[in-house]
Amino acid sequence: MNSNNSRGYFISVIFIFLIYTGYTQPIVIDQVVGVVGSNMILLSDVENQFNQMKAAGTDVDETSRCKVFEELLVQKLLINQSKIDSVEVSAASVEIQLEARLKYFVNQIGSKEKLEAYFNKPYLEIKEDLRSKVRDQLITQKMEAEITGDTKITPTEVEDYYKSLSKDSVPYVGSQIEYCQINKYPKYTDDAIYEVKEKLLDLRKRIIDGERFSTLAKLYSEDPGSARNGGEIGFMSKGELDPEYAKIAFTLKEGQVSKIVESQFGYHIIQLIERKEDKINTRHILIKPKASITAFTEANRFMDSIAGLIRNDSLKFNKAALYFSDDKNSKLSGGLVLNPQTNSSKFEMDQISPTDYYALKNLNVGQVSDAFQSLDESGKQVVKTVMLKSRTTPHRANLTDDYQIIQEMATNHKKEVMLKNWIVNKQKTTFITIKDPFSTCVFENNGWIKHDK
Repeated sequence: MNSNNSRGYFISVIFIFLIYTGYTQPIVIDQVVGVVGSNMILLSDVENQFNQMKAAGTDVDETSRCKVFEELLVQKLLINQSKIDSVEVSAASVEIQLEARLKYFVNQIGSKEKLEAYFNKPYLEIKEDLRSKVRDQLITQKMEAEITGDTKITPTEVEDYYKSLSKDSVPYVGSQIEYCQINKYPKYTDDAIYEVKEKLLDLRKRIIDGERFSTLAKLYSEDPGSARNGGEIGFMSKGELDPEYAKIAFTLKEGQVSKIVESQFGYHIIQLIERKEDKINTRHILIKPKASITAFTEANRFMDSIAGLIRNDSLKFNKAALYFSDDKNSKLSGGLVLNPQTNSSKFEMDQISPTDYYALKNLNVGQVSDAFQSLDESGKQVVKTVMLKSRTTPHRANLTDDYQIIQEMATNHKKEVMLKNWIVNKQKTTFITIKDPFSTCVFENNGWIKHDK
């Protein structure tokens, strides 16, 4: 078996290419080259995926088609079992994924009209072409999750896995750091907040009077991630949204525009686009109050005085964070910052914001920076000082410094073994037919040819 990552790659690249390859690649004279249960694999399925690999710059050779074919055999085996076990995905889940992928395609090419022109198909027809592929992927993922379950791994298993790795298989870990911070938010004046609310009220009136919400979002919203999409943020559940945002957004009717909403990010007006089961798709315009130069000067002066006390050993950094930091996420842990990508305290340098990076890069372990201006995880302006807690040199991963990395590798390996064993067992009881030109392939799992005729 290939790794989960490899299988995920094969499954994901199929979406764009299987649907649209007919417009950019020579036509394949189609035929059935494999059957798993009641699920067929067409020659075009294999060729399309193989061509997509080449287009993506992946090294391929004559064995690559056989590898692609085996990946499709695995996918069809999982789909076949999903029918037996009545494992399904909701229409709403498929729709949400469809919208996300189509939104990505539109962003890449520029507009819906350009997408339609490029593929010479109406948008809704493109969507329908993609629907079955999205559904198959979601079912495949759900079946894999059913098979591997909530896989647990013991410290002994992690250690045994690490010892089993060859030297070249142990990942190389770049330099990582841990750091602590003390944050101070410059205070906004009442006038700054009033100015933001007046601007949003004016924009809301213009929308109600007939102007397009999406156009105004592109022009005025201070959320760069959604502004380029007309303020649209996609389908999300209550738990995925800011609580204050969600509380209002979920009360709206489709097309309705909210009154002003204050969240941790700033002030918004929100429009409900669509509701599906427990998720909604909204667009918004975000505007943030701006602190005055005087407020920034005061915050900088305060933070520099704190940094001075720490350097003179008159105050410990962890105590200063507890007493003075405005960052609720780190103040109780002595200011220690957690990496949101890994949920650990270690960061590679490219995972740190540019402002924090420049403040940290020349510090020695234990040193404290001068005060500097930055943005927090919500995009709010903040003044902070940071302390470098630790720095590692580039090295091969080891159990002492990189346990979490090795634990994740060991867990994934355990899941792969479970899935491979499941495949071996299901091959024995599932009708499988493999036809030329793949009947002579050398597969990683020889059980595929058991029922070949």
